Amino acid sequence: MAFLKLMYITNRTDVAALADECGVDRIFIDLEIVGKEDRQANMDTVISRHSIDDISKIKAILKNAELLVRVNPIYSASEREIDECINRGADILMLPYFKSGDEVRKFIKFVNGRAKTCLLVETAEAVEHLDDILNISGIDMMHIGLNDLHLSYGMDFMFELLADGTVEKIGKKIREKGIPYGFGGIARIGKGMLPAEHVIAEHYRLGSEMAILSRSFCNAANCVNVKEIKDIFRDGLAEIYKYEDALETKPDAFFEENRQIAVNEIDRIVEQIRSKK
Repeated sequence: MAFLKLMYITNRTDVAALADECGVDRIFIDLEIVGKEDRQANMDTVISRHSIDDISKIKAILKNAELLVRVNPIYSASEREIDECINRGADILMLPYFKSGDEVRKFIKFVNGRAKTCLLVETAEAVEHLDDILNISGIDMMHIGLNDLHLSYGMDFMFELLADGTVEKIGKKIREKGIPYGFGGIARIGKGMLPAEHVIAEHYRLGSEMAILSRSFCNAANCVNVKEIKDIFRDGLAEIYKYEDALETKPDAFFEENRQIAVNEIDRIVEQIRSKK
């Protein structure tokens, strides 16, 4: 039985419709632009150029999936931006790059129960103030953003946060408050710098319930046609579901062995990255 809610970032109606049809749980519109170019300069990341108009277009074609919208960090126009996202049909709003409980309180006040709320934990300050933040009412779910969080800690590879126990520590606190959480992204089974099966088994061990399907899972911009995209989603999701089912019967020793394999692999990748600097 699938335990992860899978998200895919796109503003293309054709791709969103295929992802929805194949079983992706949440289509992800990304409006975040404030400060992001400075934070992720010179990184192999994509800064989405989605617009608020995309919310209406994607919402109109979804049949099963929820529509998640990442808004900008709290700024002067946040209330107006959040109102428009909700009016256009967002089911879930995600707050990125917050550093304090005050920002979270403003976000929840602006949403005012009209959509689900998701906090993206991706700054060292958010982790430092996590106990205060978790006592704020109105948080429906949380996601640990490994890209920006590893930069916040001066690390070289986002999965170092998994290897050093940071994800486990944060996730434990979130779960103790009864809030669903997730972290990072996953590729197809057998793919990715850190192979997806190791990451998924860590999601299971740590009680994570959410993950983003990464560019390594499906980079729609590089696909020849929509049939190729549909095949990737259909086959890739089937592989993930099959692996999730298999994890249900694994003993604790399997997960400890997988954790150690993942740590060793992460250490190897970090050494590679550092050797090229």
